[in-house]
Amino acid sequence: MHATVHLVDSSLYVFRAWHSYPDDVRDADGHPANALHGFIRFALDLLEREQPERIVFAFDESLDSSFRNERYPAYKANREPAPTELKRQFAGCRALLDSLGITTLADPRFEADDLIGSVLKQARGLGVRGIIVSADKDLSQLLQGEDEQWDYARQMRWNSAGVLERYGVHAHQIADYLGLAGDAVDNIPGVPGVGNKTAAALLAHFGSLDTLLQRLDELPFLRIRGAASHARRIAEHRDTALLSRELATICCDADLPQPLPLHPAAPDDSRLQELCEQFRIGPMTRRRLAQWSQALTR
Repeated sequence: MHATVHLVDSSLYVFRAWHSYPDDVRDADGHPANALHGFIRFALDLLEREQPERIVFAFDESLDSSFRNERYPAYKANREPAPTELKRQFAGCRALLDSLGITTLADPRFEADDLIGSVLKQARGLGVRGIIVSADKDLSQLLQGEDEQWDYARQMRWNSAGVLERYGVHAHQIADYLGLAGDAVDNIPGVPGVGNKTAAALLAHFGSLDTLLQRLDELPFLRIRGAASHARRIAEHRDTALLSRELATICCDADLPQPLPLHPAAPDDSRLQELCEQFRIGPMTRRRLAQWSQALTR
């Protein structure tokens, strides 16, 4: 088994805590702290369970300043901006992890997916495999070899072979699949009228979006329901399909700190205590934080 780095799609778990923890949880200044409390408990569960030698938490810094918005301004425009109360908690989550000596990443132009892909690319060069902690299907395109993706909430894990079982396409076809079918969650348009099953069937036959576009005249003769109408739609929306694939493709060349610290560093206990006071962290969670801090300094 290769050495492993855990790569956490952190924003997903911050949002889950924001929606699931009571909003009467407040910090010392009276601001909401529910997302932070829920997230740090998730992070501690993960740390205690896995005892990772290498771990990185990646955050989304903005929904409207990614390089994808430059290509397609409507990208993720269907999402409501994060309220100020939540943005403050994102910063607090990063500060707590930083005080524990754990590497966190965020960038105004690159999303968490891109940061995870870039760390994984760098880690592979060191002979390290990745465990991506996220339920997001987009991230499955990164899986190779012994890499795994882990839906922590459902306790489900899969590797590159498991992507085919879950989505009907191979890991390396995920971006092409989204180029055809689109993704309503991220406001990626895809080709109108081409759904997930049709996209998977087309890729099973042609192998890639590029090959499909090169051999589009074959499509009307395939035993795929509505083949002729799909061929017309794809021909008409060729540029949209290519743009959608571009938007769905994870960038693995984001700028990262060099050298990137994958191993947790020595905690800053005084800063950790200060943050616990600021965010009114309860005694049980403080004890768990202290135990993790002590474990790192041994």
